[in-house]
Amino acid sequence: MRIDLNSDLGEGFGPWSMGNDAEMMRLITSANVACGGHASDPETMFRTLKLVNENNVCVGAHPGFADREGFGRRVIPMTPDEIGRMCATQIGALMGIASLAGVTVKYVKPHGALGNLAASDRAVADAITQTVQRISPDLAVLAISGTESEQAARDAGVTVYSEIFADRGYLSSGQLVPRGQAGAMIHDAVEAADRLISFLETGLMPVVGGAPIPLKAQSICVHGDSAGAVNMTIEIRKRLLAHGVELKQFC
Repeated sequence: MRIDLNSDLGEGFGPWSMGNDAEMMRLITSANVACGGHASDPETMFRTLKLVNENNVCVGAHPGFADREGFGRRVIPMTPDEIGRMCATQIGALMGIASLAGVTVKYVKPHGALGNLAASDRAVADAITQTVQRISPDLAVLAISGTESEQAARDAGVTVYSEIFADRGYLSSGQLVPRGQAGAMIHDAVEAADRLISFLETGLMPVVGGAPIPLKAQSICVHGDSAGAVNMTIEIRKRLLAHGVELKQFC
């Protein structure tokens, strides 16, 4: 069995840093790099992409609502077409900086509120998928497993990889428990690792207030902005490898 391990990185801005990107980059196989919407700027992107290059990590664009104050975790009212153009601007920015850092952007993963909206709203999922498709036929989509984002990419013929979250709770719909609600976050590294091992063995994901649901995944996400991200990722890597799981880039 093999699976990718990804994290959202490059989420600082100017002199302000978020998380331990250098350490996380040594532990993961794919990095979702913020590209100027919810976080980041040209220098932050460049520094993060140099770390990608040094650690031979696969890189994806991580566009989000232009809401640095809310860290992209608030829905900004926009039409699907406007969302598509917003994503194009951010993906293009990261691709430009990536060319200077000597790496190639391989996929797109929407961030935060944008990712959750695309998971439930097919029109938004289609708009993001079409944007990715028009920018480059070589770009893939990393989508929350079992959601509209995954299905939209599949229906459009765009390469799609599905992900599950190590540190987030699930609803019976397959979507994530909204932040701020009970069960939204998993902070205990052992608990997170136990849940992942169980999922890999059964294909069933525990949910809040219901029976486990079947999901498929090619990647596991650990959020890089949380205080315990490094320790959780170390524990997850250790447990997965001990269980005979190979950690390998999907792209």
